[in-house]
Amino acid sequence: MVQDLIRDSTIGQIVNYVSGGRLLPYPEHRPGYVVPRRFLLPASDRKQSDEPESDAATLCGDSCDKAKDVSTPSTSPDTEIKRESTITTLAADIELQKQVDDDTAVPDPYLVDWDGESDPENPRNWSFRKRAFVAFEISLLTFSIYIGSAIYTSSIPGLMSEFNVSLTTATLGLTLYVLAYGIGPMFLSPLQELPILGRNPVYMATLFLFVIFQIPIVTATNISTVLAMRFMTGFFGSPALATGGASMADIFPQSQLACVLGVWALGAVAGPITGPVIGGFAAQAEGWRWPMMELLWITSFAVVFLSLLLPETYGPTILLLRRAQRLRKLTGNPELRTAAEREEESKSASSVMYESLVRPFVLAKEPALAFANIYLGFVYAIFYLWFEAFPIAFNEIHHFNEGVSGLPFLSFIVSGGLTYTVYCIYQKYHIAPRYARAAAANTDVAPEIRLEIGLMASIFIPTSVLIFGFTSKPSIHWIVPIIGAALYLPGIFLNFQSILMYITSAYPAYAASVLAGNDFFRSAIASVFPLFGRRFFTNLGLGPGSALLAGISFLLMPVFWLLLKYGHVLRQRSKYAHSA
Repeated sequence: MVQDLIRDSTIGQIVNYVSGGRLLPYPEHRPGYVVPRRFLLPASDRKQSDEPESDAATLCGDSCDKAKDVSTPSTSPDTEIKRESTITTLAADIELQKQVDDDTAVPDPYLVDWDGESDPENPRNWSFRKRAFVAFEISLLTFSIYIGSAIYTSSIPGLMSEFNVSLTTATLGLTLYVLAYGIGPMFLSPLQELPILGRNPVYMATLFLFVIFQIPIVTATNISTVLAMRFMTGFFGSPALATGGASMADIFPQSQLACVLGVWALGAVAGPITGPVIGGFAAQAEGWRWPMMELLWITSFAVVFLSLLLPETYGPTILLLRRAQRLRKLTGNPELRTAAEREEESKSASSVMYESLVRPFVLAKEPALAFANIYLGFVYAIFYLWFEAFPIAFNEIHHFNEGVSGLPFLSFIVSGGLTYTVYCIYQKYHIAPRYARAAAANTDVAPEIRLEIGLMASIFIPTSVLIFGFTSKPSIHWIVPIIGAALYLPGIFLNFQSILMYITSAYPAYAASVLAGNDFFRSAIASVFPLFGRRFFTNLGLGPGSALLAGISFLLMPVFWLLLKYGHVLRQRSKYAHSA
């Protein structure tokens, strides 16, 4: 498993390419590999010339002499492997020609696809240990970027002092970061859907740029540099946040996807939660630059670790780069193509630009998607308001120091673990049987069932903010507002899982555009709230301010119920949604 991980990683691909397949080889590079007969060109189509034998010519021909092929010294190790790997008899040519001519025998003889349902190169056929390790790597990548948002909050007081700027100006570093990782997927995520690139090159290139743009922040001599580089790091960190779920879907079957995405989502939530904990003590001891240095260390480790061990998971890319290209070179047959290549050849640059930059906004006008974008944006925004409310509650009211004031965020981890356990039980004993019964009856399950747990969990949001706001007093022990804050995690986690599963099920043909649009709108909404969060809670007070947020949440709950009740009507009237 380890050798395959290294071979399929970014560095392994470079080593394999430079060595011509001699190092970290694929099956097609090894002596004795037998090319599937249907991939060979018929003898009449093969290039005939008086030049020294080409790769295609050595494969077969009406007058090929097998003994000559074996005895003639090879011009290179690659050529020798090719000669040993191919069928050169005239009988094979005749049979191949019959197969090509007979559409019922081989409907599409030059289509490169998986070698059956058990093909070991298919990510969904990897061993459970390998898939679990890759899932951990994707979660690590997501965590490394998400921690960059909240860890910055520990640096805000130091930035205000050193550069003599206001709280609002210093907080722009958080706002720009969150906004940028909502904009980034509009441009970068479509690149990961191209078979010629796939997931890994975009992941690793943007993560490397994330590290590079982090350096000017650590060495900055003015606030303008900090703010500009924060936007750039958020932009280049966005693929990990937007496409991590798609990478999980590459390696796990649909029946396991909900729970697997839950693990990935916990990794994403763990970033903002642990950021203030890690950054607070560093800022208190060494100044505002040290939290940024910690982020640089974390992401630098991620670059090295993932470059060596994160394999490509995107099926069309594996078929193209790991199979079709090698087979074309091995057989000399330029007609070998994967299904994704043929589809890509029919797309124009304008259609790709439309899908990535225009369609998300067109779809955002759909009533169901508009609600999903606004509601998740509001839930996400309150989550980032905690970074403004916690210092007031624990620094000013309970007199925690800068480092200790980040520890209450760890309560989210405890409630997150319990929430995830309940979510998996719900999926196994409530959702899965419904899909099984529908499959047995040959019917579809309405996407709206995904909203049920989100509607139930939405009560945690106003409950959490009310308990936190009205118990953050010197006369009440600090554990009470911490418990109140922890109750927010079930609300945000289950709402995200519920709504994102719903919109991708309701709009399956446009899932990428739907998710990109949702990511943009919720990030845009959430990015603004920290700018006025401190003044909001200072002017109104923690209690009244929390009551206002709870009231908005209560007002949105009936809309949530209406979407659950009448979502099928909206889908029937939409030209984009799945109406069954």
